[in-house]
Amino acid sequence: MQFSRAQHATTGIVAAVNDLPSGVTLTAKDVVLVDWPTNLSLAGSFNKIDDVIGKPLLYPVVTREPILKRDLGVEGSGIGISGKIPTGMRATAVRSNEVVGVAGFLYPGSRVDVMVTYTPPGSGPNPVTQTVLQNVEVLTAGQTIEPDPQGKPEAVSVVTLLVNPEDSQKLQLASSQGVIQFVLRSGVDQENVDLHPTRLDQLASDKPSPPPPVPGRKTAKAPKKMAEASKSIYIMEVIQGTKRSEEKF
Repeated sequence: MQFSRAQHATTGIVAAVNDLPSGVTLTAKDVVLVDWPTNLSLAGSFNKIDDVIGKPLLYPVVTREPILKRDLGVEGSGIGISGKIPTGMRATAVRSNEVVGVAGFLYPGSRVDVMVTYTPPGSGPNPVTQTVLQNVEVLTAGQTIEPDPQGKPEAVSVVTLLVNPEDSQKLQLASSQGVIQFVLRSGVDQENVDLHPTRLDQLASDKPSPPPPVPGRKTAKAPKKMAEASKSIYIMEVIQGTKRSEEKF
């Protein structure tokens, strides 16, 4: 069986020399050109080493793994968390209840909804719970910017979220008014839901609910005479000389 030269043709793409952690700024000693088949295109790859020098690595790579555009931050954007913030976005840290929330099971890259429980002014002792943000990316959990390789959960009380400037203001206002909690959602669920706040009086009510009617059964009414008989009757004996009489009222 014969192969054409085109099937054997290769081109050089930039790859890591050794295992590299996230946050490092790439230098010439960190990368190398490796052969890659020209008939297998790799979107986002680089053909020149100079194209990646000086840029921060956003995600860890292993030895000889091609470095792609999605793996790199903008040159000069800094290392660590700052290199992971896209243009126009903000990293906002918020404290959550680590006992009743899901903070211990959040990882960098998780998607969450953000809820706040607070008491609106003038509502009296009637707190509400409201979802203020939906489908938000977790940037860091505590001081961890990469998920644990074994998937081990870690109890944390501070989570950094990636939001736009407007949502950053909402998040800070919500955290100052009440208790913040996170609702973990599926990474493939991108749909936002129209939600209304839940009030305390919706969970508990002083008015008991009437029993459901039984099909085919009519409620009998008490006879009029029985109703009258249930009323209290007072009897007074009146004596006038030798005459006796009774008065009922």
